[in-house]
Amino acid sequence: MKKSLFILAAVSLVAFASCGKSNVNVTGVKDLDGLRIGVQSGTTGDSWVQENVKDVKLASFKTGMDAALDLKNGAIDAVVLDELPAQAIVAKNPDLTIIRDPIFTENKEEYAIAVKKGNTQLLDSINETINTMQNNGDYVALVNAFMPAEGNIVIPAAKGTEGSKTVKLGTNAAFPPFEYVEGKDIVGFDITMGGYIAENYKAKLEIVNMEFDALIPALASGSIDFIAAGMSVTEERKKNVDFSVPYYASEQVIIVRK
Repeated sequence: MKKSLFILAAVSLVAFASCGKSNVNVTGVKDLDGLRIGVQSGTTGDSWVQENVKDVKLASFKTGMDAALDLKNGAIDAVVLDELPAQAIVAKNPDLTIIRDPIFTENKEEYAIAVKKGNTQLLDSINETINTMQNNGDYVALVNAFMPAEGNIVIPAAKGTEGSKTVKLGTNAAFPPFEYVEGKDIVGFDITMGGYIAENYKAKLEIVNMEFDALIPALASGSIDFIAAGMSVTEERKKNVDFSVPYYASEQVIIVRK
């Protein structure tokens, strides 16, 4: 009997130790030290937390939603994630809320398309596509479609559906509104832009979905031709890929329980 009570007590202590703090008061990045923080593996939030949060207990997840579920369950104390995906998560989970910090607001990150080092032909075509979209109104229409003020997303008709050659877009379809699964289809801001890119490149678009941290290795190996995945331009990534002109500016935010 004593042995059973001892085992039960030990299990309880392990369970308690594995959980995040039940009562944390996070008002900004200054409160993150020593907490158990959830991030999406391979993202800017992941690297920022590792570099800036002292004594962090880092928990990496395949998607931001996976991290949010652990946050709801009390297994972690906060999630650091890109602004728009975080907004989509909180919209579906009213018991969570977003905390903004001037450090993130004043240091916005730029998203760009990545191609294999030296692939200037495709990169020039991508830059031409982005510049044309920004000048002729197609970019604004795309923003209004996937980031509407009233909240009703309208997915545009697919582009890049024809061509004598195929161009492969690598993405991680867990990052709304940039790329996500709708029914059986992968859709989103980046996916539609990828269609414009393929059309201008006179190619048919093929979408390849994979884990975010597998994208750059897949690009290097030739498994995909370009990455459109809400990928931020960083000096570390520039060592391995060539980036297009930026097409969107975002910031990191902190998700916590209300």
